[in-house]
Amino acid sequence: MKTAFMVAEKPSLAASLANILSNGRCTTRKGSNGSCSVHEWLGQFRSETVNFKMTSVCGHVMSLDFIGKYNNWDKVDPAELFSCPTEKKEAVPKLKIPSFLAKEGGYCDYLVLWLDCDKEGENICFEVIQAVQQGSTRRLNPNDIWRAKFSAITDKDIKAALANLAKPNENEARSVDARQELDLRIGCAFTRFQTKFFQGKYGDLDASLISYGPCQTPTLGFCVQRHDEIQTFKPDPYWVLQVTVKTADGLDVVLSWSRVRSFDKEVANIFLSHVKEHDHATVTSIQSTEKSKARPIALNTVELMRVASSGLGMGPHHAMQIAERLYTQGYISYPRTETTSYPENFDLVSTLKQQQNSSDWGDEVRRILSSGISKPKKGHDAGDHPPITPMKSASRNELDGDSWRLYDYITRHFIATLAKDCKYLSTTAKFEIGMETFSVTGHSLIDPGYTSLLTWQALSNNESLPRFSIGERVKIQESKLLECFTQPPDYLTESELITLMEKHGIGTDASIPVHINNICIRNYVNVATGRKLVPTSLGIVLVHGYQKIDPELVLPTMRSAVEEQLNLIALGRADFHAVLQHTVEIFKQKFHYFVQSIDAMDQLFEVSFSPLSASGKSHSRCGKCRRYMKYIQTKPSRLHCAHCNETYNLPQNGNIRIYKELKCPLDDFELLSYSTGTRGKSYTFCPYCFNNPPFRDMKKGLSGCNACTHPTCPHGLNSNGLSSCLECESGILVLDPSAAPKWKLVCNRCDVIIHLFADAHKVMVEADEVCDCGAQLVTVEYKQDKSKLPNEATEMTGCVFCTPAFTSLVEKHRAVASKPVATRGRGHAKGRSRGKPRPPKDKMAQLAAYFV
Repeated sequence: MKTAFMVAEKPSLAASLANILSNGRCTTRKGSNGSCSVHEWLGQFRSETVNFKMTSVCGHVMSLDFIGKYNNWDKVDPAELFSCPTEKKEAVPKLKIPSFLAKEGGYCDYLVLWLDCDKEGENICFEVIQAVQQGSTRRLNPNDIWRAKFSAITDKDIKAALANLAKPNENEARSVDARQELDLRIGCAFTRFQTKFFQGKYGDLDASLISYGPCQTPTLGFCVQRHDEIQTFKPDPYWVLQVTVKTADGLDVVLSWSRVRSFDKEVANIFLSHVKEHDHATVTSIQSTEKSKARPIALNTVELMRVASSGLGMGPHHAMQIAERLYTQGYISYPRTETTSYPENFDLVSTLKQQQNSSDWGDEVRRILSSGISKPKKGHDAGDHPPITPMKSASRNELDGDSWRLYDYITRHFIATLAKDCKYLSTTAKFEIGMETFSVTGHSLIDPGYTSLLTWQALSNNESLPRFSIGERVKIQESKLLECFTQPPDYLTESELITLMEKHGIGTDASIPVHINNICIRNYVNVATGRKLVPTSLGIVLVHGYQKIDPELVLPTMRSAVEEQLNLIALGRADFHAVLQHTVEIFKQKFHYFVQSIDAMDQLFEVSFSPLSASGKSHSRCGKCRRYMKYIQTKPSRLHCAHCNETYNLPQNGNIRIYKELKCPLDDFELLSYSTGTRGKSYTFCPYCFNNPPFRDMKKGLSGCNACTHPTCPHGLNSNGLSSCLECESGILVLDPSAAPKWKLVCNRCDVIIHLFADAHKVMVEADEVCDCGAQLVTVEYKQDKSKLPNEATEMTGCVFCTPAFTSLVEKHRAVASKPVATRGRGHAKGRSRGKPRPPKDKMAQLAAYFV
């Protein structure tokens, strides 16, 4: 029997698709990689019975990166990144998706791709094809590779997709490849250069990465442009003539001046004097016009993000994550679409009927169904996916808070597109006072239409006009001048920024929320009340610096032109290599000019930030000059020696303190202690060795004393290593003496931590004594009044894992053994056999269970 291998984009989506296509009769097993399930059933495919296998990936299978040596920031000139070789690497190595696909799909007869139906999904299609082909002894015939096109997770849509399979679109996939390579080369080159340049000079620069992005930076540019408009705004005074009249019913009505305002106070006072000569205003005309407030067009991604930000208080990135979850659960159609027009064959009535029993909007739905749906307004057809619509009914109890609020809006918007327009009567009464004309306008509702669903757009009940008659004279209650000032624009809201990005072609409906999220998390803007984006000092200085050197680096025009070229690749109208080569060459020239002109940006940084030498506080001594170095705590935290003009990176996101003023025997720098909290990871390290590893097996920026193989140093691995790690392949459990009296063993590779011998006076690893299990023995000393050893003993030597007296003194809750604790000695783990025998099988089982 032949096999049809089917691949979805996420495990949850694969489960939903399998359940629909098998009519709930599939069997499920865990995949070989442990992360993706495989669903199997028998069914009909292309007029024959086949074995269906449905599984998934977890987003992109591969990611683009530079080959190994070009990822070293210290040894590679960023200019080389415009031309150096790149390679495809596993996007998430620990998931082992390529080998999983090769194993599960290597012998299939048909490959059916159920990836999301956008350009990114098309790109993932070809990543899946390549992975499956690598596991096959024979190449799949292209005629046996199929692409499913669908917009909603419903029985009807999914089964229709299987019956109408298409071919994957290589042009669209190539356009994504081009975008990935451009963003990688351009972004990394500029980011590496400016990060190293500015972090090496300024201490209070609170940023781990000073990034540049071809889309991200113009996005930031919009925010800074609005900030500049606010800062340079000069308010001008103006005067408004305001008249209040009293109606026959005793109501006070404020009239609007036909001249609106005057920027000359003397002129305004002349008009005021003229009006004050009169006691009454005469009604000269009353005009009523029936008007309508048009119902919305169908919902697309950009509008969903705008409303989520301005109306629901959700950031666009968060809103799209929720929308994708609602989609995979089958509640809404595909949430990434540019289309605002329903297809001619879209079954609007059936979709609407699903909502008629809702306790929230069921009454409105039944009213629309009984009177007949209004033909939706014609919107834009981008040819991608139908507008975002609800695909099944849901209640408040089914969804969590934000999911329900987003579903509620999507559903109300959909129903509103089929409701009637809001109709109201607009009445304007005009008045004369001498030679001056005034007016007042009121509204009265005729039919609320769609506003009974989108209630926030409803007309106010207090907008009706009092009863007037032509020729009526009404008493003037008050006449006065109001002094006002022109107001600056406010900071951009996320909603306004999304509109600008769409208008100028910056990003796609899928990437817009990512770019906005990036400028937030990188400390370029802060999100203020009302989802307003307020640029930080760093964001402002960066944009002003680009404007001084090369405005095109921050203007939207460059990226907009690139996006047009990428779209031409997707349509098969432009050559992939030609677009790539041309664009890379332009930005390469801009990069060289940027490097030559960096002093122009540096002048702005000097005004906003303090040099390293003037930042931080005195901390530990430099091993070269013996002077105190400055500890700079802003991200990234580091040590700076002003005398040697050297900067040393430190472990991030933790506490750094001096460790007993002890010195490293290799370089004379004072040792430091790093910890992430009382019960978190901790170790001692030398700041110089941390940046300049003295031994080949130590990694720069990752290794503390617990990974140092110095043969005699009392702080290193040889003196404090205990056994192989319980979980990872290469780690060693090392005693952290700086944690005393809350002693702990910490793996020098992964995050395994074992707390032990609390309140002990001293804990030492016995270098020459090894347990039968392969672990080094330890000696524990307690003070007399704090001993926790049997028979009130104050000192004992034994094995942490095997000695019964130690069992209650070792906290095991964080560790879960994936293999026996130690089948080799500490020395063997480092490549030198200590000659210790492997423990017997019952001992291995006992040790494996010890930390479960």
